[in-house]
Amino acid sequence: MACVLEAPLRMSVLSEVTASSRHYVDRLFDLDPQKVLQGVIDMKNAVIGNNKQKANLIVLGAVPSLKVSTKKEFSCWRSSGIVNWKGVMNGGNWLLYLLQQETSSTELRTECAVVLGSLAMGTENNVKSLLDCHIIPALLQGLLSPDLKFIEACLRCLRTIFISPVTPEDLLYTVRMQALKCFSVLAFENPQVSMTLVNVSVDGELLPQIFVKMLQRDKPIEMQLTSAKCLTSMCRAGAIRTDDSCIVLKTLPCLVRMCSKERLLEERVEGAETLAYLIETDVELQRIASITDHLIVMLADYFKYPSSVSAITDIKRLDHDLKHAHELRQAAFKLYASLGANDEDIRKKIIETENMMDRIVNGLSESSIKVRLAAVRCLHSLSRSVQQLRTSFQDHAVWKPLMKVLQNAPNEILIVASSTLCNLLLEFSPSKEPILESGAIELLCSLTQSENLALRVNGIWALMNMAFQAEQKIKSDILRGLSTEQLFQLLSDSDVNVLMKTLGLLRNLLSTRPHIDHIMSTHGKQIMQAVTLILEGEHNIEVKEQTLCILANIADGTTAKELIMTNDDILQKIKYYMSHSNAKLQLAAMFCISNLIWNEEEGSQERQDKLRDMGIVDILHKLSQSSDPNLCDKAKTALQQYLA
Repeated sequence: MACVLEAPLRMSVLSEVTASSRHYVDRLFDLDPQKVLQGVIDMKNAVIGNNKQKANLIVLGAVPSLKVSTKKEFSCWRSSGIVNWKGVMNGGNWLLYLLQQETSSTELRTECAVVLGSLAMGTENNVKSLLDCHIIPALLQGLLSPDLKFIEACLRCLRTIFISPVTPEDLLYTVRMQALKCFSVLAFENPQVSMTLVNVSVDGELLPQIFVKMLQRDKPIEMQLTSAKCLTSMCRAGAIRTDDSCIVLKTLPCLVRMCSKERLLEERVEGAETLAYLIETDVELQRIASITDHLIVMLADYFKYPSSVSAITDIKRLDHDLKHAHELRQAAFKLYASLGANDEDIRKKIIETENMMDRIVNGLSESSIKVRLAAVRCLHSLSRSVQQLRTSFQDHAVWKPLMKVLQNAPNEILIVASSTLCNLLLEFSPSKEPILESGAIELLCSLTQSENLALRVNGIWALMNMAFQAEQKIKSDILRGLSTEQLFQLLSDSDVNVLMKTLGLLRNLLSTRPHIDHIMSTHGKQIMQAVTLILEGEHNIEVKEQTLCILANIADGTTAKELIMTNDDILQKIKYYMSHSNAKLQLAAMFCISNLIWNEEEGSQERQDKLRDMGIVDILHKLSQSSDPNLCDKAKTALQQYLA
């Protein structure tokens, strides 16, 4: 293997190096790891406070400027007789080599970092030499280590180099940006890290205050954006209040600025997406953002790429626009979704923006999954508006492309799309009927069988909305589509949201007497069995209250109430909950009793007599003296049925 010298050896310089200094360097090349470690420790002790010794170690090997990277190449020089390979690398170079080797022990790597830091504390020439050895990337890589002592040694060395006047400004900026990006990633959705960072003090100044200074307009755009992302992550993680001035007066306006036409397309994308994340869950921040620098109108410009320039006259511009067009539309949809999450007036402004509904509809069929997902999220946000469901959503028939999206879409899109469908199926939505006619019941029933929890919740939620004040045929179709087996599966689901929505569905199915009697005549046995299991199970108050309300609905049926009266187990459970410590459960149980004893209905006398024999009247007398006005009134009303 040929080895080429880049510069002649300066033997005169080597002759000036003390024997003791050479002894330290020679020990770094020992084959025994323990001797190498001891050599580094001895070197550390020798250079502390001794600038001459530091200079000697750096001069050793700085003479033969050879391009080498491995021991194999060193062996080449040694065997060729050109130079003793131990002298090829100077102290700093070989220390860096040992520091970066994964085979080196953590203790050895830590000691190497300490010695390098000590060398950097010598003269400015020392720092220049270390920079020439590319020490910065090696130390930054060291920060990824799980060992805190090693990280601390790397950080101390970095600090020493950065405060040196000979360290180039552009290098400082690059490292500062890397640190900012690191903080941004660490703080993202991490409350523990964010709470730590918010209390970090640098030269008497808190880290968030330093980030705020980096938001100033005279700072590079990259720095402004990354600092805003840091503050955003810390805010969303709960470390900074949403009404803190650094968020309201600094971070939010900075991110809005990044959305303007004056910024590069990639900066506009990052600015909009970060702003969308910042304001996503806070009503007041959404309101402030919506009236800052005409943001809602400004975002409409995001949909105008690629620009309508001639591909011949401006091919570079067209290529650039095409590259970022999808990202721009995705970012705009995300930010519109966050802006319109809560406020009706903001939603109205968004929808009134030029061709907005057409853009959303087009977005639902885009080739890019990310754009489709963002468009669905935007539609979901706007679908929370009762007014828009009745007007804009109907005018543009958005249910059609939405139903198309729900066919074989990835789960992340299915979750948001099915959640949007829940809103479109509310009783006041004109879209409800055409959605039903398009085969939505089968689709929603299939979602309830999904392994994905969010899809199960949305599927049963949409069916619950569909069943509200629906015709008997629709209710029967829902029960047929779900099947008794699947209904029991949902009622035994481990997730309380699935259970509550399923109970809500049953309650909506069992409304109006003809529907109650019809459903209980075909599914009564299974429903009563399910109700019994839930009332006997370890469920929270809300679940049991909803279950008792279902019993109250059944008790309101003409023939269905006999399924309760002939079930002593259920009657005993109703009696038990009338005396429960929770007023909500007592009140729900009272509704059951009231519906059973109402004296205007056929067979009321027999039902009253049976319940009296069970001790229900005694409980009613006690409840009529309750301090709870609702319980008291309901008990008195029930007692009047016995007196009539």
